[in-house]
Amino acid sequence: MTTLYVFNPEHDIALAANLANFTAPHAGRQLRADLGFLPALWAGKDDVVWVDNVDYAERQYQRLIRRIAKSLELPAFAERTCRFHASSAPLPQGEVQAIEPWGWDAALRATLRRRGVSDDLLPTDAELDQIRQLSHRRIASALLPRLQMEGTVGESFECRTEAEVETLLQRYGQVVLKAPWSSSGRGLRFLSVDRTPLAMQAGWLRNMVERQGSVMVEPFYHKVKDFGMEFCVDEHGIHYLGLSLFHTVNGAYVGNILATENAKRQMISRYVSVDLLDEIKQNIIDRLQLGTYRGPFGVDMMIVTPTFTVHRSPSTVLHPCVEINLRRTMGHVALALMPQDDEIVRVMRIELTDHYKLKINKL
Repeated sequence: MTTLYVFNPEHDIALAANLANFTAPHAGRQLRADLGFLPALWAGKDDVVWVDNVDYAERQYQRLIRRIAKSLELPAFAERTCRFHASSAPLPQGEVQAIEPWGWDAALRATLRRRGVSDDLLPTDAELDQIRQLSHRRIASALLPRLQMEGTVGESFECRTEAEVETLLQRYGQVVLKAPWSSSGRGLRFLSVDRTPLAMQAGWLRNMVERQGSVMVEPFYHKVKDFGMEFCVDEHGIHYLGLSLFHTVNGAYVGNILATENAKRQMISRYVSVDLLDEIKQNIIDRLQLGTYRGPFGVDMMIVTPTFTVHRSPSTVLHPCVEINLRRTMGHVALALMPQDDEIVRVMRIELTDHYKLKINKL
């Protein structure tokens, strides 16, 4: 079976817009154009990867696999035989039997239809609506209490009025407002009783409630480390794939650690017990309900310092569900590049000069 893979990193913004005729911001279009070859890292033999420019994708992919072979000692990538196909060209009927995008949204479905893809391979309106509703931050908010146990923190509230937000601000002193649908680093506002009262963000709040129906409000936590767990779900249920140790700046993704699962567990064990991680992982598998969704997803987490400290309290605790990304993530990309040797630890970064480039460097 031939699968068409699509890298559409503008997916989160498209999901928020929920429009078939959607034009991504320039940065999203450039990221898609520059790194459209990424699915070749996990595509199988005879699969097809949809890219803006076939020649550019081929050159960048060949450069990357040379770096992979040298830095990560994974020469098998040179044997991949998937094919690049220009996104501007129609797909021949019958050539593709399945489609796996970065994430499904109305804009991508409309684009694929224009390229001749049969509706049999595309999600229905009901399936797209389910994906969008499951991508709402209230799903993470609903899961969070079911993951709470000793050694964890985390609260989240859905609000529709300024009065509700103000009540939470007074209760916690500092809170984060989050748009229900937004991309990494966007759709966040920070409030503080002393420095940034609600009046400073009242316009944004009213606009967000009008456009998306509500906002999510969370206590502000002092973050020590970002990380996440990557999963996929199929007809047999949810399957754990591995840890994702990543870095953000102002909420925007910067890079991932490339290391074995064992090495990553050892890194996280400096902050929280791996037994706790294993229990959280199993609870996600057992308790997260994703309807008919099939595909990859990730759960972002944080190591934070406790809000209140008491005698012999831990110096760090786990926030087990900051966000659920119902799509492929850069953590999945990092897992595709996982070295086999515990001694090999690298950093995968996305850097922007004249183009976005995927870099692999020593830690």
